[in-house]
Amino acid sequence: MNETPTMPGASYPDLAACPVLVTGGASGIGASIVRHFMRQKARVAFLDLRETAIRQLNQELAREFGAPAHSHQVDLRDVDATRAAIAALAQEVAPFRVLVNNAGDDERHLLAEVTPAYWDDRFAVNLRHMFFAAQAVAPAMATAGGGSIINLGSTSWMFGAAGLIAYTTAKSAVQGLTKSMARELGAHHIRVNCVTPGMIWTEKQTARAAKDDPGKLQAYLARQCIKEPLDADDVARMVLWLASDESRRCAGQAFIVDGGVV
Repeated sequence: MNETPTMPGASYPDLAACPVLVTGGASGIGASIVRHFMRQKARVAFLDLRETAIRQLNQELAREFGAPAHSHQVDLRDVDATRAAIAALAQEVAPFRVLVNNAGDDERHLLAEVTPAYWDDRFAVNLRHMFFAAQAVAPAMATAGGGSIINLGSTSWMFGAAGLIAYTTAKSAVQGLTKSMARELGAHHIRVNCVTPGMIWTEKQTARAAKDDPGKLQAYLARQCIKEPLDADDVARMVLWLASDESRRCAGQAFIVDGGVV
């Protein structure tokens, strides 16, 4: 398979000094998004559940950029704690003009073993926090003149992926949340859109495939129009564009980044 040469990333001058909040920012797609905003010289803050991952990423950011991002450890399933963390970071950074609702977990589960408590937990992990994070930042965002909210979806529900039905159901709802939120907040110059990744070969996904399904990469490449693996940077580049004023007339849309599967 021929490799595509690495291309220099686009520069978005309007993102310089822009206050940005990323949920689930300590690893995988979230960490790539954090790095890309740091390269734009944005004022970046992120939330994550794992203290060790937060510390490790901030050490890497300090080496690469001369300073870490602002960060806060929080369980996004706890709405009150999430609100408090967002408020604390806004005090450190500034009222946020960009929110990236990235956090989620595609934990596998069998349909027959799903309990009501597990179902509710998966929705809290993959959907509910998106609404309450947006609700927390929207008033100050509107007062500041507007902004951009970017929700991370998934193509998994579009082709009925098996073995994670609570996840796919929650991710399908992200698109409805995005459309209604865009309608409600658009009058305040707040754009709400969704980035819908396909199979992104993060360290987590690569390790899972190596353990459970060594042929998974080739199977996905066979379905893609573009016969190259997607990585977290592919998603981050779309997020940057949606955060920038370059996408100022886009709202309520789902932008699929999957190499052409759906």
